Amino acid sequence: MDQAPVLAEVVTRQLESMLSVGNYDGVKMLLAPVQPVDVAEAIGNLPRTLQALAFRLLRKDEAIEVYEYLDPAVQQSLLERLRSGEVLELVEEMSPDDRVRLFDELPAKVVRRLLAELSPAERKVTAQLLGYAPETAGRLMTTEYIDLKDFHSAAQALTIVRRRARQTETIYSLYVTDGERHLTGILSLRDLVTADPEDRLGDVMTREVVSVGTDTDQEDVARAIQRYDFLAVPVVDRERRLVGIVTVDDVIDVIEQEATRDLYAAGAVEAGDEDDYFQSNLFTVARRRVVWLSVLVVASFFTSEVIALNEQVLKEVVLLAAFIPLLAGTGGNVGAQSSTVVIRGLSTQSIASLGRIKAVVREATAGLLLGLLMMVLVVPFAWWRGESPLVGLSVGTSLLAITTLAATAGAGFPLLFDRMGLDPALMSTPFITTCTDVVGTLIYLKTAQWLLVHMPQLLQSTGISAHFWLAAFS
Repeated sequence: MDQAPVLAEVVTRQLESMLSVGNYDGVKMLLAPVQPVDVAEAIGNLPRTLQALAFRLLRKDEAIEVYEYLDPAVQQSLLERLRSGEVLELVEEMSPDDRVRLFDELPAKVVRRLLAELSPAERKVTAQLLGYAPETAGRLMTTEYIDLKDFHSAAQALTIVRRRARQTETIYSLYVTDGERHLTGILSLRDLVTADPEDRLGDVMTREVVSVGTDTDQEDVARAIQRYDFLAVPVVDRERRLVGIVTVDDVIDVIEQEATRDLYAAGAVEAGDEDDYFQSNLFTVARRRVVWLSVLVVASFFTSEVIALNEQVLKEVVLLAAFIPLLAGTGGNVGAQSSTVVIRGLSTQSIASLGRIKAVVREATAGLLLGLLMMVLVVPFAWWRGESPLVGLSVGTSLLAITTLAATAGAGFPLLFDRMGLDPALMSTPFITTCTDVVGTLIYLKTAQWLLVHMPQLLQSTGISAHFWLAAFS
């Protein structure tokens, strides 16, 4: 069992109790040994009237770290409740990337005021990061890193690292740049510590550096860090000048954010800026769902229209209607399975080893095989239940066609969207299911209509008397 939520819940209860009776010294002693992330969760669980009071009791250095872990809604609430001087000091001391994420959540008027009050150096770096497009490496990176020169000796470099360690995001990856800040090499802290003190960095560094551009999508940044097991990846501009680094803790947030969006899209729910669904009011919840549901309802009208246009065949063989849900549901499930594995393959880029065309063909073949396997179960039941070969053959033929088509569409639509530069997760399970409902119902009723007209002739051509067909049908 994960102990972190339990710890935060215990700390929250004790905090609320102590704050209610004014035991502020007890609060300080309680929070001193607790990790900042757990303190942030505990403060976030407090009533709003007590959050600012608990936050003010933290030491200055601890308060800044705790603030960076707070939910955006709690951060904004604290800004409203803290005094102007406290707010400015807090924002000034935040790391640039966390400050930018905070500014993304604040009203533009508040951001302009806070920017104007920052020191010139912090204002410059914050404006620089805000100038990059959202969800790119430039917006995600921090400018707090250690860069060295290739002519530095290992001893000189260690001295620089010691001096700047407290002002940087990480010291485990060290970057070497030339006089114009072009990225020329990289070495780890281990490489530096184990090198001879007199060795030049140019002799011990790795020159083949994996880096990302400022305009690289944040998902691609996450994949790079995952692929190479980096703690941080350097970010360069178009001239290969080092401008920042993206650390693994920021990438974890990106992975969670993107996974949340994909899961919401798979359920036909519009994702918010944060995973704040259960904190949203009911009108926001309804707004996020109603757009997709409206699209799906309109699409379902086509299914009703298909049935209405083919009511004659249903009048002649009423039992055909009983198998419409079975075929529609099967087609939707097969299409959803195919879309899920393809969207996942696009997300992890594992589909690249197979190729897009081969992936669609593979899923279509899988759909055909699934249809054949399910026919063994469904056709005998449909034949027996319908007391006629018409129902059995109609259901069996349609099932084979529907599963093949659904698998092909489920694989093809996400790939098409990805090729068009759109989010393949938009080809969600409800969308695929609705499309296969419409097409599957049309295939089924048209197949039954064709068999109703041509089955006697087909039976005669095979030597089976039409009287058998008519008798069975009656």
